Amino acid sequence: MTEKPSDNEVGSIPHPTDKTVPVTANTGAVGVMGLDLQDGVQVPRKRVFAWAFWDWATQPFNTVLITFVWVPSYLTSTFFVDPEVVGTAGEEAALGQLASSLGFGITLAGFAILLLAPVLGQRADRAGRQKMSLFVFTALLVVAQLGLAFVQPGAQWFFVGVFLIAIGSVFAEIANVNYNALLISVSTPKSIGKVSGLGWGFGYLGGIVALAVVVGLILGGVLDGDAASTFQLIAFGSTIWTILFAIPIFLSVPEPPKVVQAERVGFFRSYVELVRSIIRLYKETRPTFWFLLASAVYRDGLSAVFVFGSVIAAIVFGFGFTDLVIFGIALNIVAGVSTILAGRLDDHFGPKRVILVSVFGLVACTLVVFFFADLGAGLFWAAGLVLAMFVGPAQAASRSFLARVTPAGKEGEVFGLYATTGRAAGWMASLLWGVFIAVAASQTLYGILGIALVLLVGGILLLFVKAPPLAARA
Repeated sequence: MTEKPSDNEVGSIPHPTDKTVPVTANTGAVGVMGLDLQDGVQVPRKRVFAWAFWDWATQPFNTVLITFVWVPSYLTSTFFVDPEVVGTAGEEAALGQLASSLGFGITLAGFAILLLAPVLGQRADRAGRQKMSLFVFTALLVVAQLGLAFVQPGAQWFFVGVFLIAIGSVFAEIANVNYNALLISVSTPKSIGKVSGLGWGFGYLGGIVALAVVVGLILGGVLDGDAASTFQLIAFGSTIWTILFAIPIFLSVPEPPKVVQAERVGFFRSYVELVRSIIRLYKETRPTFWFLLASAVYRDGLSAVFVFGSVIAAIVFGFGFTDLVIFGIALNIVAGVSTILAGRLDDHFGPKRVILVSVFGLVACTLVVFFFADLGAGLFWAAGLVLAMFVGPAQAASRSFLARVTPAGKEGEVFGLYATTGRAAGWMASLLWGVFIAVAASQTLYGILGIALVLLVGGILLLFVKAPPLAARA
């Protein structure tokens, strides 16, 4: 029996840095899951919170800069349209061109993530430098955000802004691969669901706190929402936010011990090794392989809920800018809190059950919105809050599920594949959204059926994935 952990610890014995893992020849194949090495390990509470704060630190890039403020209100606005066109019949077309160009930039970033994430994760595993890789790409994200603070109004600066948003997205995603890989180092088989939920919940809450500060300053008249300098200041503030709240993870979370001895190879040879690793995953840890495929489908549906939810709110239910911001803040608060609380359900019932309940619950909510839309904005508010209760737990439990079935020493590579499969499947919900609307003669509400279908298929695929074993409860 192990000693019961104290109140400020998770687990039960000091972290063993000298553990060895059976290795097959020189292939790097291992005979144990990485989380198994944490069984009975003491993880200080301070270390867990330091890890979780990284998600809080980086969320303003997505929430404030990309989703709600900098991109929609600055980069794709009349600030970057020829002044002679503003106020004329050509203004709408010019704004459409900005949005289109931004879309191409984000698409290129997506392809870069698809190609780079698993290989860079693999190389970090082989070098035993997951934390260092996290530091490098977090620093690059900070540089990209800081660059946005110097983007001036004018057409000549538009593509600079697009480039910085796109390359920042790449840096953020690669950093997130290494951040996810460190989850195993700050949790145990008995606490991983709670820890994963804490990190994801912190991300939601951090982004919303940052957004609330920005919106409050604008609505309160402290910042002028019509001045370019305001958006430059917002980008600078987001940069400082990321720096401050990212510091704890680098001070308190150690570099994980290198548990797999594998040959270090050149960058392009890494793709050959990646293919071999995928084949090994299929042969040796098949639940990992099938989970990557199933999760790619339903995760695309999860993303679509937030991406297209605001479109439905605006077009179908008549939400204005202020309504959307308030609605977004409410949804993210609910998602953050529910994700933190659902982590305990993950540890008790298993991540697969949490995901299935969440995914099928989302399907039910989307169908309620579709069939009862005539009830108006009140229904959408209610359904939206319930949707938010399911989205966060599904995302956090997905990370927990994968961590439980990831071979030791393969964390960066497997979470890199997690990012890649997500990108590879990232077209399904948006395609079906468009198809259902087109078939319904441009009635936007019908697009929600496409999202529901993707979620349903992903949930059904997950039913056939073998669930990882749960740690015995004390």
